[in-house]
Amino acid sequence: MKISFVIPAYNEQDFIGPCLESVMRELGTIECDAEVIVVNNASTDATRERALAVPGVRVVDEPRKGLVRAREAGYLASSGELIANIDSDTRLPEGWLTTVFETFREDPDLAALSGPLIYYDLSRAGRAMVRLFYFVGYLVSAVSKRVTGKGAMVQGGNFILRRTVLDQIGGYDTSIEFYGEDTDVARRVSEVGRVRWTFALPIYSSARRMKGEGIVVTGLRYALNYAWVVLRGRPLTKNYKDIRPGSD
Repeated sequence: MKISFVIPAYNEQDFIGPCLESVMRELGTIECDAEVIVVNNASTDATRERALAVPGVRVVDEPRKGLVRAREAGYLASSGELIANIDSDTRLPEGWLTTVFETFREDPDLAALSGPLIYYDLSRAGRAMVRLFYFVGYLVSAVSKRVTGKGAMVQGGNFILRRTVLDQIGGYDTSIEFYGEDTDVARRVSEVGRVRWTFALPIYSSARRMKGEGIVVTGLRYALNYAWVVLRGRPLTKNYKDIRPGSD
């Protein structure tokens, strides 16, 4: 199976290097067909140049700023059977790719696979609180699925989709700006295939947003938008604060 990494990046010159280094390191540990696509999403810093400085990386320009528009541009430019969506401030741990390939090979009907973020620059207490949020979210998702027939959990910045399924649902909903975009993907994919969440597929990420807005506020905002998308089909929060340097 060919895997395509799609990495949206807006003004991420300080983070894109370590992210790509981790991807290339993982690709060096396993024999596979792969491509790495960085979607330069209207950056005004050196993101594009730093991504191109990494051998084997392709840059796709998406001038319309927005996370989901960047994901869509990367998906349309990619050719892999599996599309790995990670963020530019994430870092793959050792064994991430092996887990992905083994899981999809063992389950030919699996449509999507996702796991948690581990915030490498958050305190131990903060990481424990985030883990608690994940456990609660997983339980709510499982109960919702059993009771209402709706509910699937995907973590934006750490999820892999089968291209055939993404083609089937018509790609990403680019009318969604930020909050709820991952739940929207999970909801629509779960209508045509199986979505699996596993704590065995963690990825390291920066806690910039949580540090800026607070763990509890951020967690509650994600929880509310999860519920709104599952029950009403659209996120509750329309706008979001951009945490990147140079943002408006």
